[in-house]
Amino acid sequence: MSYSINRRPLLGGASDSEFEDDLETEVDDLTVSVPDEKPFLKQHEPRDRYNLAYIVFYLLGINTLIPWSFFITADDYWMYKFREISQNSTSHLNYTHLENLEKRTDLQASFTSYLNVASAFPNTFFLIINAFISKRVPLTIRMVGSQCTILLLFIMTTAFVKINTDVWQDRFLAITLTTVAFVNAASAIFGGSLMGIVGRFSPKYITAMQSGQALGGIFTAITEICSLWIGASPVLSGLVYFIIGDIILFLSLIAYIILEKAAFFKYHMLEKSSGAIEREYTVTGEVAFPQGTTISYTRILKRIWPYGVSLFLVFFISLSVYPAVTVLVESQYKGKGHAWNDIYFVPVVTYLTFSMGDYVGRILAGIFQWPRNKPWYVMLLSLIRAVFVPALMFCNAQPRHHLPVYIKNDLCYILLTIVFAVSNGYLCNLTFVLTPVVVESQEREIASAMMGAFLGLGLTSGAALSLVMVKTL
Repeated sequence: MSYSINRRPLLGGASDSEFEDDLETEVDDLTVSVPDEKPFLKQHEPRDRYNLAYIVFYLLGINTLIPWSFFITADDYWMYKFREISQNSTSHLNYTHLENLEKRTDLQASFTSYLNVASAFPNTFFLIINAFISKRVPLTIRMVGSQCTILLLFIMTTAFVKINTDVWQDRFLAITLTTVAFVNAASAIFGGSLMGIVGRFSPKYITAMQSGQALGGIFTAITEICSLWIGASPVLSGLVYFIIGDIILFLSLIAYIILEKAAFFKYHMLEKSSGAIEREYTVTGEVAFPQGTTISYTRILKRIWPYGVSLFLVFFISLSVYPAVTVLVESQYKGKGHAWNDIYFVPVVTYLTFSMGDYVGRILAGIFQWPRNKPWYVMLLSLIRAVFVPALMFCNAQPRHHLPVYIKNDLCYILLTIVFAVSNGYLCNLTFVLTPVVVESQEREIASAMMGAFLGLGLTSGAALSLVMVKTL
C-alpha cells in the first residue's frame, strides 16, 4: 500500500510574513536563479540550538509517566497505608511502627490492580477526547492547563503522606483512587497533545519523547531502591517519592513554556504570525498552503489503523500482567535472610529491569525501525507477545490459590522480564515513529493523537484484565 507523503514541509513552517517576504524577493530580484532557490529558502529553517527541543521532549516524555510511575512504584508506602491495623495500634496513632507488613491483606494484594483500573479508564477516555478537541482547544491551554492540574493533585497526594489514615483506610482508598483518576485524565490530555506535537517532528524527537517515558520508570525505580538502601521508613520513602515528583512536574511545566517560545518549535508547529497554530491545509504539489480545508478523520484512521491495533496489542498484553502480577513475583530464595531476595528483588527486577529493557527497546526502534513498510508484520509481532502472559502467570507470584508455579528460578524470570520489556519498548516506539510516515504532513498531529487513543484502549483493557489475572493466581 502506498501513500502520498509531503516530504518538504519547508514553506509550511514559515510564518505568513516570512512567506510574503519570500514571494516579494522572487518578484523584485530578477537575478535570483532557480538553482539558488532551495539554499536561499532553507536558511529560514531554525536550528535546534543546544538541542533544547530534544532535551525538553525527553523531560516531557518523563512527565507523561511520572504520575503513574510514582503511584505504582511507591509500593512500600501503599502497603503501609493499607496494612491490617490491630486493636492495640488503632488507639495509638503512631506512624513509626511497621507491624503487619509481611503478610499481605486482600486489599494490599489488589491495590496495584485498583491503581491500574483507576488510571486506565480516565486515561483512555480523555485520550480519545483529545483526538477530537485538538483542533478546537488551543495547544497552550491543553499543555499548560493539564500540567498545572497534575502538579496540584500531586501536591495534595504529597500532603496525605503525613496524615494518619489508619482509622479511615476505606475513605483514604476512595480519595486516592479518585485523585489517580483525575491525574490520569489530565495526563491523557497532556500526553495525547504531546504525541500530536512530536508527530510533526523527525523520528529523533519522537524517540526522545518515547525514551523519556521509559527513563521516568527507571528514575522512580532507582528512587525506591535508594530509599530501601538507606533504610527509609515507608512514610519517609513515600514523602521523598512525591516531593521528587512535584519537582519534576514543575520543571517540566517551565521547560515546556520555554520551548513554546523557541523558533525551532514554532517552525515545526507551523505557527502563524498571530500566534495561532495552523492545523488545516490543502496541499498543492509538495508545498502546503493554509486554506482552511477540513481534515478527514476517517481517511487518517484508514491509514494508521494497523499501527493503532499493534499499539493496542502491545499495551493490552503488557498491562494485563505488569505490574499487577509481576509485582507479586518473589525470589525463590525469599525468607533465607539475604537482602537481595527479601528486599531488593521486586524493585530491581520488576521495576528497574523492566524500565531499563523498555528504554533500550525504544532506543533501538529509533535506530532500526524494522519492519518499516510492513504494518502487518508489526501487528503480528505485537500479537506474538501474548506468550508472555501465561509465562509470567506461571512464575513465582504470591499469594497463589489456583495456578501452579512452573517457573520458580530467579534467572529464568529475570531473562523473561528483559525480553518482555525490550519488546514492549521496541514495538511501542516503532508504531509511533512509523505512523507519521503514512499520512500527509498536515495530518500528523491528529494521527499521533489517534495513536494515543489506541494506546489508552490498550491500557484500559489490559488493566481490567489484570484484576482477573491476580484473582486467577
